[in-house]
Amino acid sequence: MTTTKTRRAPNAHRLPPVHPGEVLLEEFLRPMNITQYRLAKDISVPPRRVNEIVLHKRGITADTALRLGRYFGTSEQFWLNLQTEYDLDVERDRLGDRLISEVVQFRTSPQSPARSLPSERVVAAKRISTVRR
Repeated sequence: MTTTKTRRAPNAHRLPPVHPGEVLLEEFLRPMNITQYRLAKDISVPPRRVNEIVLHKRGITADTALRLGRYFGTSEQFWLNLQTEYDLDVERDRLGDRLISEVVQFRTSPQSPARSLPSERVVAAKRISTVRR
C-alpha cells in the first residue's frame, strides 16, 4: 500500500497573508473617507492604536473588534476572523513542512476500542447547551 503526502505549494507561489489593518484601510477607511484620527475618536481608542493596526504593527483584539463591529455595522467576529486567519497564515508560512515532520497526527490504535473524535461542531454545541442551562 502506498501513501502520498500532500505538500503545499512553495511560499513563492502563495500570496502573502493579509493583515486586518490592510482590510480596515482599503475596504473601510479610504472608501468611506474616514481618517484614522476620526475613527479613533469615534470608537474611543487612542489614535496610536488605529495607526499601528493600519501599519500592521498591532493586531485586532477582542476590544477593538467589538468597537469596529459596532462602528461599521459588522460583526465583531468578522474582525476577529481576519486576525485569526492572518495569524494562522503567518504561522503556516513560518512552520512550513516542519509541522508535518514534527507533529504526529493522532490515530486510534488497533488495540483500543474504536472511538471517533468529537467534531468541532459537536464541541461547540455542547458548550452552547452548557451555557444555556
